[in-house]
Amino acid sequence: MKILGIESSSLVASVAIVTDQVLTAEYTVNFKKTHSQTLLPMLDEIVKMTEADLETIDAIAVSGGPGSFTGLRIGSATGKGLGLALDKPMISVPTVDAMAYNLYGSAYLVCPIMDARRNQVYTGIYDNRTGFSVVKEQCAMDIMDLIEELNETGQKVIFLGDGVPVYQSRIEENMKTPFVFAPAHLNRQRAAAVAALGSLYYEEGKTVPAADHGPEYLRKPQAEREREENALKGESHGS
Repeated sequence: MKILGIESSSLVASVAIVTDQVLTAEYTVNFKKTHSQTLLPMLDEIVKMTEADLETIDAIAVSGGPGSFTGLRIGSATGKGLGLALDKPMISVPTVDAMAYNLYGSAYLVCPIMDARRNQVYTGIYDNRTGFSVVKEQCAMDIMDLIEELNETGQKVIFLGDGVPVYQSRIEENMKTPFVFAPAHLNRQRAAAVAALGSLYYEEGKTVPAADHGPEYLRKPQAEREREENALKGESHGS
C-alpha cells in the first residue's frame, strides 16, 4: 500500500510517501512561503529523488482541518487536482489527530494545541499508550478551559503544536499535573503522520472521491467572523 500525504494546515508545508508502513520520503518546510509555491515543487523533488511513479499510489491523504483557512484550501485543492488527474481516492485526516499520531506510544496524554487566536486553540486529547485512542475529539476551545480539563484528569500531559510558544507561560503557571513539551522533531505537523494515519483509514475504507473532498474548518474564517460582529454592532447602534 502506498499513500501520499499532504500537510498544509499551518505554516508547515509537508509532503510524504508511506509505503507498506515504511516512510519512503518526506519533505517538510516550516517557513513563511505560500503553500501554493511549495507543495508541488516539494512533491516533484520527492518523485525525482525516489523515482516514484505517482500512478502507483493507492490514495492521497490530506490534512483536512482545522487550521489555516488558506492553507487548508491549498492542500485540498492540491490533493483534489492530483486525485482527479491520477484517478485516485482521497482520505481526509483530522489535523489534530495526525499531530497526536506523531507521539504514538507516548506514556503521557497527548495534547496538540494550534493557535486559533483570541485565547482559543484547536486541540484534542489522546491516549496513545496502547494504541491510538481519541479521548477528546478535535475542537476549538479556550486555552484556560483546556488546562482546567487536563488538570481534572490528574494525568501527565505532553503538549505540541504552534500554540505552545503562544500559551507556554499560561500552561506553566496553571497546569497542576506533570507536563512536558514535545521536542523539535515531533512538535509540529508532518505529512508522514498524515500518510501513516491515512493508511489506517484507507484499510478501514474511509476514502472519498477526489471531487468530494473538502476541508473541515471547525470555525468560520476570521474575516467572516469580524464582518458578523461589525454587523451586530451596527444593528445595536441602530436600535
